[in-house]
Amino acid sequence: MSVSSHVNELRRKHQMLSDAVERAQKSPGSNDLEIAQMKRQKLRIKEQIERLAH
Repeated sequence: MSVSSHVNELRRKHQMLSDAVERAQKSPGSNDLEIAQMKRQKLRIKEQIERLAH
């Protein structure tokens, strides 16, 4: 897998997590712990993207 395709895949995963976090935050019975975990995972992916893109 090339670096650019890996970065694109990470961006796709990041967007999917963003959507999931947004849905969970709007849901009345959402679990704050799960939301926090998704946000941490999003941050790790963002950091990977930044490392690979430069």
